[in-house]
Amino acid sequence: MQKPGQISELKDSIFKLKKYFLIVGFFSFFINLLMLVPPLYMLQLYDRVVTSKSVDTLILLTMIVVILFITMSLLEITRSKIIVRLSNKIDDILTVRVFDSIFYQANKDPARATSSPISDVTQMRQFMTGNGLFAFFDAPWFPIYLGILFIFHPYYGYFAIFAATVLVIVTYINEKHTKEPLGRANAANRGTSIFVESNIRNSEVIHAMGMLPSIKKTWKEKHDDFLTQQTIASENASIWTNSTKTLRMMFQSLMLGLGGYLAITNEVTPGMMIAGSIVLGRALAPLDLIVNTWKQFSSARTSYKRIDELLENSPADIEYMQLPDPVGEISVENIVLVPPKATKPSLFGVNLQIDKGEIVGIIGPSAAGKSSLARAILGIWPLNNGNVRLDKADIKQYDRGFLGKFIGYLPQDIELFEGTVAQNIARFTEVDSTKVVKAAQMAGVHEMILQLSDGYDTVINSSSLSGGQKQRIALARALYDDPILVVLDEPNSNLDDVGELALVEALKALKERGTTVILITHKRNVLMATTKLAYMKDGKVELYGPTQEVLQKLGMSQPAVKGLENKVKPKIQLSKPGAN
Repeated sequence: MQKPGQISELKDSIFKLKKYFLIVGFFSFFINLLMLVPPLYMLQLYDRVVTSKSVDTLILLTMIVVILFITMSLLEITRSKIIVRLSNKIDDILTVRVFDSIFYQANKDPARATSSPISDVTQMRQFMTGNGLFAFFDAPWFPIYLGILFIFHPYYGYFAIFAATVLVIVTYINEKHTKEPLGRANAANRGTSIFVESNIRNSEVIHAMGMLPSIKKTWKEKHDDFLTQQTIASENASIWTNSTKTLRMMFQSLMLGLGGYLAITNEVTPGMMIAGSIVLGRALAPLDLIVNTWKQFSSARTSYKRIDELLENSPADIEYMQLPDPVGEISVENIVLVPPKATKPSLFGVNLQIDKGEIVGIIGPSAAGKSSLARAILGIWPLNNGNVRLDKADIKQYDRGFLGKFIGYLPQDIELFEGTVAQNIARFTEVDSTKVVKAAQMAGVHEMILQLSDGYDTVINSSSLSGGQKQRIALARALYDDPILVVLDEPNSNLDDVGELALVEALKALKERGTTVILITHKRNVLMATTKLAYMKDGKVELYGPTQEVLQKLGMSQPAVKGLENKVKPKIQLSKPGAN
């Protein structure tokens, strides 16, 4: 969390780019200076060339003006290139950090997981490198243009102050009338996006039970609320934006009228009459630009606040001490865990000691805390108390990028990623064909993959694989590159007889290899592969010890072969897939 008086991470990241902004400001200075060329050229034409009727003077002035315009064009091209690089630099600094924060926050609050912060970065970046930036650097030139107008005639200066004051008032009114509805519109749009994303992941359930009309009705209500707020904001903004445009054009015309009057009374020259109108247009242009970009500014400001809050609540990557490769000893020390957005702990003072190479089964009724324990051991959910240690070191002391290759995890809810089967098994690292095939064979899925349209190069989508096929490929992913710790949460919930047999064989192979395995299951036929068993109830470990001893205390017998679970009536009801 940010300490009092400490600059926020987002603001600090932007300050690191101040060199680019200063360079843009440097070029903007000379560009704005050259913006005086048209009125000065006009002034010279009317007051010098026309009166003297000198063609040589006209040619010389025109050549100078052409050279100055070419120079201004080159400066603007250079400035644009710098701004493009500034935009890319902002993206480089923020996008990766925001990407990591999205997944960190998704672990804390999965229900609100969304990719919209990436869009927030884009929106903020586009504003900071667009017309809003030009308005920022052009606005300080107003006093300079004002001074020139006062040099022409004091009435010019006073009229410019009056015109600028009117435009500032319009800008303020625009802010007051658009800020609140635009904020509500952005919040409604964000909520609608989260709602759609969460329901897309449940499309099969929605389709099977005919829920689409109801879901669509709810979405339409949310979307209509967004449109209503956006309409109010846009209508208000359009009123003041168009008013500003009309007022600026009117003020320039009135400046011509004022100049005509002063020219008639011989207080200014005809050249000053034309030049004064042009200079006033340049003086008011930044204010007009501010009004026109106010909606983008409001959206960018909202995006800035969201990104700032996201980064503040998501710790940045730190440099970890390089620890030795873990071997798989797990110590769970009096841990207490409250799941994200929950109010009550799902684990109460859990203690476990798992030695290297042990296969520990975890059983118990629904909502016993089994999946919470798995997430605690893997460091997915932060603990409220206690420690989880891997080879005596707290799991938090490991760099996740380093530790990940030593861990295999098969969650209850299987999600494969967009890509090929081989890429999914290889965890989207560089595909090592030997390791991929080895993991697939160990998971008993090699032959199945070969039957796919393109084998290991088959591109996975939401409908190409059955639930059992996804689970077996996900098992191969968990076994890829010989991890030292494998956590399997209901690994056979979608498996048929062949798949369960392959799972048992994989557990045997892991046992022979000395891999530490944590197995959460409700099916007793796979318990024959375990060396120890933990029985959980109400967030506590009630029994823990050798498998046979725990089963005896529970009044059950360890099955020797698949299917024996149907012949033994246990005294307790084991959990079902999807239970916590």
